[in-house]
Parts: sequence; C-alpha cells; structure tokens
Amino acid sequence: MTDASPQGPIKLLVLKGDGIGPEITDATLRVLEAVDAIFGFGFSYDFLPIGFEALEREGTTFPARIIEAVPDFDGLILGPVSHNDYPPPEKGGLNPSGQLRKRLDLYANIRPALSRPGFAPRCGSPLDLVIVRENTEGFYADRSLFLGSGEFMPTPDLAMSFRKITRTGSTRIAAAAFEMARRRPRRKVTAVHKANVLRVCDGLFLDCVREVARGYPEVEYEERIVDAMAALLVRDASQFDVVVTTNMFGDILSDLASELSGSLGLAASLNCGTDTAVAQAQHGSAPDIAGRDLANPSSLIGSAAMLLGWLGDRRRDPQLIEAAALIDRALTRVIGVPEHRTSDLGGTTGTRAFAELVADAARALAQAGA
Repeated sequence: MTDASPQGPIKLLVLKGDGIGPEITDATLRVLEAVDAIFGFGFSYDFLPIGFEALEREGTTFPARIIEAVPDFDGLILGPVSHNDYPPPEKGGLNPSGQLRKRLDLYANIRPALSRPGFAPRCGSPLDLVIVRENTEGFYADRSLFLGSGEFMPTPDLAMSFRKITRTGSTRIAAAAFEMARRRPRRKVTAVHKANVLRVCDGLFLDCVREVARGYPEVEYEERIVDAMAALLVRDASQFDVVVTTNMFGDILSDLASELSGSLGLAASLNCGTDTAVAQAQHGSAPDIAGRDLANPSSLIGSAAMLLGWLGDRRRDPQLIEAAALIDRALTRVIGVPEHRTSDLGGTTGTRAFAELVADAARALAQAGA
C-alpha cells in the first residue's frame, strides 16, 4: 500500500484552536502520519493560528487570510475553540467555527453516533445512526442575516431573535440525508421538526424534505417531533438510521446521541459543502485540562477519518475510503481495551499515548489485512 494518491498529494490546512485543541490536533496528525506511511498519500500540512493565539498576534481570533488560503487545500482540520471566552466581535472575537461554516457555505454537519464493541452504550440498545444537521441558517445569530446579528434588544428588557429557514437550505440538507441513507444498509431517514408549533418555519422545512423523499422511493421515510425524538433516543436509539433536521435541533440531538453511544469524547463530526470540508471534534476546548495530557483525541481522530472518506468520495479514490475505515477500526480496537482508554472513558492512558496506540492498531490491522 505505497502508491501515491492518483490525484496527487493531499494538502490539509490545520487550525489547532484553544484549550486542548493543540494536543488533540497533534494526536490526530500522529495517526494520519501512520496512515500516510501505509498508503503513501503524501499528506502535507500548513498551520495557521486561530483563537487566542491569533488574537494576541493579529488582533483577531480569525484572521482573514484563513479564508483566502482555503482554495489551496484539499480540506481542513479544526481543533476546538473557546469562543465563549472571546471578546466581542468588534474587538476581534470571531467564532472560527461559525466563520468557516458561514463563509465557506459548509451547509451539512454530519455527526455519527456509533456504539463500539467492548464499550457499552450509556443506556438502551447499541446505536448506529447519523445526524445530518443543516449548518448555515436556523436560530444561530451569526447565520440569520446578511448584515448584523440575528439577535437584538429593542429595549433593555426585551430580547428578540430571528430564525431563518430557506427552501434552498432545507432542500439541499434533505438531499444530503437521503443520499447518505441510500448507501447505508437500513435505508431510512427520520426528519425531526417542531411543525406542530413552528408551523411556518418547520412547515417549510418539512415540505422540502417530503419533496426530496419522493425522489427516493427505496428509502423509508418518517417524521418525529423534536421533543418526542429526544425521548425516543433515550428509550431505543437503535430504531434510527439517518436523522435530518435543522441547525439547533441537530446540535442538541447529536450531543445527546453521542453521549448515549458512549461519550461525547468519541463523537466525530464533519462540516462539508460543495467544494471543501472541515474535520472538527464535536466537543469543546476543555481549558481546565489543557496541557495535562488528559484529553481524549478520539473525536478529532474520527473526524479526520471522515474527512478522508469525504475526499475519497470526491476523488473517487478507494484507498482514501479504505484509510478512513482503517482509522475507525483502529479506534474501535483501542477503545475496546479498558486500560487503553483515556480518563474520561475510565482509563489511564494519556493523549499522546492513546494516539500511538491508535497508530499501532492501524499498522497492525493493515498488515493483517483486516
């Protein structure tokens, strides 16, 4: 497995972020280096500062040159950021995650929730579902209006917020969900909404999903109200396959599903659009454990695997798809051994050692042809 990728070397832009971001990013790159040695892809990396490091150097947490650089790369790896602790936007405190999603039109946030053998789910049956979350509109204040924030205060005692739902946004996220379901064994899509109350916004969303569903007769389709969906995930998440929903509902339900599957620390996530994709851990920057070699890098490692899979589909390169699956199998092997787990999973292994174990597992699985 040493032939280079048929479309040339793969260039990745790496943004390490805040808190545990640099640690779990370095751990992820260690695993990618091992996979690169197996397959010979020719990975190369460029690093640009974001977050507090960029704020100190350049007066902003998200320098403009990052967006300008994106066309030169095949994809991005984004470490967690501490955006809640940033100064106001007018003082340079921009959320890098939101900026990338909005300005690169990364309309689909793909968040799998998968139980792993040897590590029991928190409750109920094992999970194998994917939440396909609309990523560019909804209740998020920085994605509601062309200019200005979607939140405002007409008086000191009145706060208001806009929710933006469009036919274009709803249709394309529905299409992404059905395309994914069509390739999965169960071929099922569940649309989650609150149209019983938000009749106009979620009504439009459901109209679009139903229209897309008519073009996929081979895919089973159902609808669930969001509060009932939360209860059903706790009761028996095994009944769900691909879940499509709006931005905020998807954000909340994906954290719930990931925790039910075992831990939010295992939750991979990919933000993707038409032209690029960003691998991003589903969790936050955990500044309280930063620099202590305690962080679980599984989420970002899994997210990087998703990025390789996305690139494999885009390039029609089966080796990239195989590499993504190899990383996932290596994660499963390591997590299945209690003493190999990080402290958040009940183990004692540090961040760097965990990454080495995953890299070793990838090499062993490749050598065995497993």
